[in-house]
Amino acid sequence: MTAESKKISRGRTPTGNPNPVDVHVGNRIKIRRNLMGFSQEKLAGLLGLTFQQVQKYEKGLNRVSASRLWDFSVVLNTPVAFFFEDMDKEVAKQSPRMFRTGDALELNEESEMFNDDPMTKKETLELVNAYYKIGSRQTAKRIFDLIMTVSKTQYVNDAEENENE
Repeated sequence: MTAESKKISRGRTPTGNPNPVDVHVGNRIKIRRNLMGFSQEKLAGLLGLTFQQVQKYEKGLNRVSASRLWDFSVVLNTPVAFFFEDMDKEVAKQSPRMFRTGDALELNEESEMFNDDPMTKKETLELVNAYYKIGSRQTAKRIFDLIMTVSKTQYVNDAEENENE
């Protein structure tokens, strides 16, 4: 087995770079860690790791095993699926299996719909996190009402534009 084959078998790209899927999962770990307000050190402590290991996971340099991904989901209080959300179609086609077989799977309709779900977007998570950090519930309610009013106004404007076309 050549050195290049070993890299590919470990899930690396043919050039030896971290697999884009692993990089995506690492980015999602980092997003969730930040949303939870955890430092790398705190997350590492909760997982029984060093902060350097967490850094490597977040950069996609170390691949996350299924059991470790489960630990991340429990400690970060999120479903395992969160770590795969918002994955670009081109990234999803670069799994280690694809480099071995050259047979990229096409994403099904459900996967495409999943990527359009606003509840999986980083912006949604950040907005919800910021909303619950507002100290005054009365102020938070006013902001909520403002957002609802603006969104309803936008919906009505969009519907009128569609009728006029």
